[in-house]
Amino acid sequence: MNNISGKTLTTWGLEPGAWFKDAIPLANQMRDEGKTDRQIIDHLFTLRVMPAVTEGIPLRTNNFSFGQFIEPEGEDEIQNTASVIAHMDALMRTPTIERGAVMPDACPSGSQMGTIPVGGVVATKDAIHPGFHSADVCCSMAISVFKRGVDVGPVLDAAMKVTHFGPGGRPVAAWHHAELNRLIDLFQHNPFLAGLEKYAIEHFMTQGDGNHFFYTGEVESTGQTAIVTHHGSRGLGGQVYKRGKAAAERHTRIVAGRVPAHNAWIKADSEQGQHYWNALQIVRQWTKLNHYAIHDETAMVLGNAVVDRFWNEHNFVFQKSDGLFYHAKGATPSYTGFADDNRGLTLIPMNMSQPILVASSLVNNDEALNFAPHGAGRNLSRTAHIKRLIEEFGGDARGLSPFNVAEIMERETKGLDVRFYTGRPDVSELPSAYKNAEQVQRQIEKFGLARIEDRIMPRGSIMAGEMPWQRNKKKPKAEALAAS
Repeated sequence: MNNISGKTLTTWGLEPGAWFKDAIPLANQMRDEGKTDRQIIDHLFTLRVMPAVTEGIPLRTNNFSFGQFIEPEGEDEIQNTASVIAHMDALMRTPTIERGAVMPDACPSGSQMGTIPVGGVVATKDAIHPGFHSADVCCSMAISVFKRGVDVGPVLDAAMKVTHFGPGGRPVAAWHHAELNRLIDLFQHNPFLAGLEKYAIEHFMTQGDGNHFFYTGEVESTGQTAIVTHHGSRGLGGQVYKRGKAAAERHTRIVAGRVPAHNAWIKADSEQGQHYWNALQIVRQWTKLNHYAIHDETAMVLGNAVVDRFWNEHNFVFQKSDGLFYHAKGATPSYTGFADDNRGLTLIPMNMSQPILVASSLVNNDEALNFAPHGAGRNLSRTAHIKRLIEEFGGDARGLSPFNVAEIMERETKGLDVRFYTGRPDVSELPSAYKNAEQVQRQIEKFGLARIEDRIMPRGSIMAGEMPWQRNKKKPKAEALAAS
């Protein structure tokens, strides 16, 4: 673990000064004694609080409580949860935040202290924080149920033809879709969207990389064949996020200079805030359209009819009747009316070998801000997980061999038709990379975060697969392996 430095203290929201000379060794001593970052932060804030007014609105200097709905099991989860709580504690000092909560699938999503974790939810007053929904705007789930049953092979064959995984997109003139064109016509009237028409067209009918997928299975209660997709707004949302974050940083430097850039915000009731909110809603519509266009094209290739469908986002900003803006960084809304098109059902995926949960808001928890997990979450980073696999198979600086990868695939996806679009399996996305799915479901039920109504039983899936830039990460330096 890295030593605590003056930079660390600054990112925690502590004002630099001569007192850092004593604070830094004290903080490192506390860490050596086994204290968590949260305990260290709390203690340091009692030693030196920020002035009442400094460069605009100050960070909070007191410990601001938040709901914790996560019970770690095992050493990896204990360390993971300690990091999540430390980040949340620093995050909750942001002056716009009124409430917060951590879901059972929580894991850190950045190294800068106070970065909202995956599985974190915060409610803010008159503020929209682009960093709290991140670049993967409106990452979401969609399901379509077919009229007739279909074997897994033909479904995945059809999907491989109609969609695209990985970076980039399709040629600009590839799609002529009336609803897509209607949305694009709105771009010119919004400063956060103007000029991004190319991204909306090129990335249509694509799904990206990482943990995004095309999954097929059977509805447990009826035996019907269903397809489920998981992706966000692709390059379009990424560009809107960049513009939003730049605007937020300009605003926050003026009104709250001590707030770190990753927690900057746009004033919601300002003209700029209204433009950004409207841009997010248009991005949401694009993402929904993208899910269903992939589903419709797959159904057309199969010659089958879609008899039921719904969708939900889990990486977005929602406004409730209390006027607050609820930022979900990888958390599923579990309350009625979170969107005009909400049917009262949401999808919570786990991993490719586990069922996708169909949940309802008939049970929810106000202390959890009426949210549920968005999946199983991670205990280790992708790189750390791959390193552990290399150690298990006695690997060296060359990484995992094709035989190692085949063995891992066999034990983790047995009985399933699992494909990777690039043709190279990404072992950092296999089931062992994620938390125990049954454990997460138990915590959903224990804490009353949602009610599980049904499950989509796994039969097969497609993921992007290993990208060129991942290959070096799969080959850690020999000295690093020797030292582990």
